Amino acid sequence: MIGLCDCNNFFVSCERVFRPDLNGKPVVVLSNNDGCIISRSNESKALGVKMGAPLYQIRPLIEKEKITVFSSNYQLYGDMSNRVMLLLKEMAPSVEIYSIDEAFLDFSGFDNESLQQKGREIVRAVRRNTGIPVSLGIAPTKTLAKIASKLCKQYPRLEGCCVMSRPEDIEKVLRKFPIEDVWGIGRRFASMLTSGGIKTAFDFSRLPKEWVKSRMSIVGVRTLNELNSIPCIEFEHAASDKKSVCVSRSFAKDIYSKEDLRTSLSAFTTLVAEKLRNQKSCAARMNVFIVTNRHREELPQSYENALIRFETATDSTLEITSKAISALNSLFKQGYGYKRAGVIMSDIYPKNGICGTLFDTIDRPKHTKLMSVIDDINSQNGRNFIGVASRGFGALLTNRNYVSPRYTTAWCRSEEHTSELQSPLITS
Repeated sequence: MIGLCDCNNFFVSCERVFRPDLNGKPVVVLSNNDGCIISRSNESKALGVKMGAPLYQIRPLIEKEKITVFSSNYQLYGDMSNRVMLLLKEMAPSVEIYSIDEAFLDFSGFDNESLQQKGREIVRAVRRNTGIPVSLGIAPTKTLAKIASKLCKQYPRLEGCCVMSRPEDIEKVLRKFPIEDVWGIGRRFASMLTSGGIKTAFDFSRLPKEWVKSRMSIVGVRTLNELNSIPCIEFEHAASDKKSVCVSRSFAKDIYSKEDLRTSLSAFTTLVAEKLRNQKSCAARMNVFIVTNRHREELPQSYENALIRFETATDSTLEITSKAISALNSLFKQGYGYKRAGVIMSDIYPKNGICGTLFDTIDRPKHTKLMSVIDDINSQNGRNFIGVASRGFGALLTNRNYVSPRYTTAWCRSEEHTSELQSPLITS
């Protein structure tokens, strides 16, 4: 049996841990640059706040209903996620972290009779020790476990844990579960299926494999088998290395200066290089892109990108940054206002398997030692304590007008610091 532990309205729940006065009140969390809604409390959902809604569109509703708004505080959310995952690892035989707010649990060896009790113990322990409410679905496959976890949110009497083990119970649930909500069924497939009269997960589970494979490839067949209690998505007992690493941001305002873009790209390359080193990998390909503001149709539009290949896969911030800046020099167009930029690293390999070429001009052992020293200094003194000069010394230009304090990661609690950071749009 497989469990899926899902943190309820995770970003909102993190804010409420340190603002218990907001329990039972409408709260939302915004995306980068305070753009769109990315997390909603149940109270906000009941008021009609849609996921992904731009802030400027629902501002009248926010003011009318006194909805508390927070900018995204990923340092806080990341730390709270670590606390939840560490607790899950203590209570479950094996844990596969799926995302910042989801983890699969391996319950192999447990009998079905004891799973309900064990699941509720986990739910209560996470809430008690971290303050984060979770929903735990347990079923024969990952796809069914996802469905079971969603049922917990719909039916409070389940006390946060739903075990689906008997075939008759699974069929009863699938007959009412919308096909568009099934894990692995995207918008395009959902539209195709519903137009053909396949509206529930049960309808889909009855389809012939050949029909599904011809229209949805092997991915659809995998989902079909999973809905029929045949495990096809393996449980990963060890976290796998990422096949690509991306860092991109939208800016608070359009950037017309090459110097400002260069500073931002240097910050992005610093982050992607750190991510590569953290998983002991190197990348052989990089994509750099800069994009204008598509919402400003009256302004000239441009999407520019460059693909850079490294003769020898690298994790050096210096080498990656140098190539990215060279690419920017060829991509940048004077007079265009750029709203977004980013760096994507791909063709990733383990660092211990990388061999240099005969004509390599870079002293790679020297770069490795330097990067190790920089990482050690930054881990002790905070990110960006030391870095490349092109990164600059200021923070990236972003909107975070309603960000909460870094309750768990910053000692500074002065009145000046608090007043600067803790400024929700509507205070209760």
